[in-house]
Amino acid sequence: MTRKVHVAGVGMIPFTKPGKSENYNVMGETAARAALDDAGIDYSLVQQAYAGYVYGDSTAGQAAIYGLGLTGIPVINVNNNCATGSSALFLARQAVASGAVECALAVGFEQMKPGALKRVWDDRPAPMYRFDDLMTEIQGVHDAPRAAQMFGGAGLSHMEKYGTKPETFAKISVKARKHAANNPNAVFRDLLTEEQVLESPHIFGPLTRYQCCPPTCGAAAAVVCSEEFARKHGLAADVVIEAQALTTDTPSTFEDRDMMKIVGYDMTAAAASQVYEAAGIGPEDVQVVELHDCFSANELITYEGLGLTPEGTAEKFILDGDNTYGGRVVTNPSGGLLSKGHPLGATGLAQCAELVWQLRGQAGKRQVEGARIGLQHNLGLGGACVVSIFKKVG
Repeated sequence: MTRKVHVAGVGMIPFTKPGKSENYNVMGETAARAALDDAGIDYSLVQQAYAGYVYGDSTAGQAAIYGLGLTGIPVINVNNNCATGSSALFLARQAVASGAVECALAVGFEQMKPGALKRVWDDRPAPMYRFDDLMTEIQGVHDAPRAAQMFGGAGLSHMEKYGTKPETFAKISVKARKHAANNPNAVFRDLLTEEQVLESPHIFGPLTRYQCCPPTCGAAAAVVCSEEFARKHGLAADVVIEAQALTTDTPSTFEDRDMMKIVGYDMTAAAASQVYEAAGIGPEDVQVVELHDCFSANELITYEGLGLTPEGTAEKFILDGDNTYGGRVVTNPSGGLLSKGHPLGATGLAQCAELVWQLRGQAGKRQVEGARIGLQHNLGLGGACVVSIFKKVG
């Protein structure tokens, strides 16, 4: 038997453009302190800590967490590409659920450089070589950044299968900016029109510049604990992680020669199926979703991967307004990666923070009315996908 895991506290700092942030250790410490303050506990009560980041030297997690205190607890550094923050949360939740600890901290941070993501090590095989080689076989070599070619190719695949129009992808970026306008932690809060999105520089496939998430610096954190710990310390832990799954690639990623699957469609579908079954709910029971919209194309295909709408119907889902306020399920009320920003190690925990605020009724102008169940989706190529169900209790 595993125990219920409560989210006792969350915290994040406003995301910023590269070059305008504090150093990674300061950002990580600040977000972790905010989560501890939100929980109302001292760091001395934390028994394990998991620190997520992608671009940084070994033990950068300790450098951030040591600012909280030197208590001698295990500090585990986590790197799972863009799913890093949620992978850290997965491990912290697992430690509490198993009974190994009563209280754990997950923190994610990233201090990024301007421009598209690049390899750091060029004297050894790239971890993504299988994906890169297959993408080249399917759609050739282009000048666009590799990630944009990956997800732009997935968008092309959806267009070829279902007749999806380029304008439909652009509507996702318009929505992202509209939602982010109410989020003081978001990088881009100015509204965009569909025309502005479509007229911005073309990148690859249906993607234009305004449909690609920006490099971002930032940090976020969460404190998770058992019900017994919350009761003992008088914590108002009214949000639980009801179910959580972390999946990696299966043969279909490479055998089906489909760019949608190369960028994680099947990982998403498998993780979603696992959490729905574990939580005893279906996608129709979810009111608010934070999903991994690193590119508008990924948000569109993820609607279907998560079962929010049947396969082949994402365009109608968008055109009907079922992905925003007044529709069936509000997706990315924070503005998502497209507008809030995407500091790789922090993204998953920022999604967690947004959902916790939504379920507590603390999201201000972004509040989704009647939100009681939230779903989080965090994807990393290479590959990892974390899907979580958060539930309001009490």
